[in-house]
Amino acid sequence: MLEFLLPSILAGLGIALIAGPLGSFVVWRKMAYFGDTLAHASLMGLALGFLFNINLYFALLICCLMLAVLLVTLQKQKLVATDTLLGILAHSALSLGLVAVSFLDNVRVDLMSYLFGDLLAVSPTDLVFIYAGAAVIGLVLAIFWRPLLSTTVNEDLAAVDGINIDLMRLILMLLVGIVIAVGMKFVGALIMTSLLIIPAATARKFANTPEQMAFLASVIGSIAVFGGLSLSWFYDTPAGPSVVISAAAMFMLSQMIRSRA
Repeated sequence: MLEFLLPSILAGLGIALIAGPLGSFVVWRKMAYFGDTLAHASLMGLALGFLFNINLYFALLICCLMLAVLLVTLQKQKLVATDTLLGILAHSALSLGLVAVSFLDNVRVDLMSYLFGDLLAVSPTDLVFIYAGAAVIGLVLAIFWRPLLSTTVNEDLAAVDGINIDLMRLILMLLVGIVIAVGMKFVGALIMTSLLIIPAATARKFANTPEQMAFLASVIGSIAVFGGLSLSWFYDTPAGPSVVISAAAMFMLSQMIRSRA
């Protein structure tokens, strides 16, 4: 069992460990819908990758990063409310991706594996991309942790301290784009954001500092990976959704424990 699941465990841990601290910012900034927007748009990157015969990771990454930049640009112009803008872009990008995939007559695409993930189909190359992405995200977070945290707490005070608010917002959105591009193939476009939100929301109940919350979110996400893969192995359930169910179960348990304390 362990030998068969080891690549999947390593892939899941790589995603969960970096989704913890990044998901904490998503929860603090109430950016859950932004994550969903990028996750939905990743299908468009998938279609472009098949259409132009380029590496799917790079296609997903380029698509997510371009959409993140577009979102930041449109937000600054304040043409419409942010939630309206996110809704328009999310569903438009998802629809464009699905339509584009339908035109790929010579390519067989298993949409279910990309919509809901296939954590059990992990190759050594996949692990390289996952941990390379995790290393980049971890390095950027380590460098910009304090400025990102300051802008999250109070943008006005951060601006007074000389922090570039727009740059911090762009960096955070680009990092979310990277983690979604890296994790989409394994967790799925429709549920990737859950690995950002649920562990962080669970950790928030028990953390006293931002650093504690980021650490606990990574631990909870890692436990969810083990639990979900075990559920998938013993009961033949889809691996990606099983991981999310494990995370959701821990969230519900945390609420019960907290209420009794």
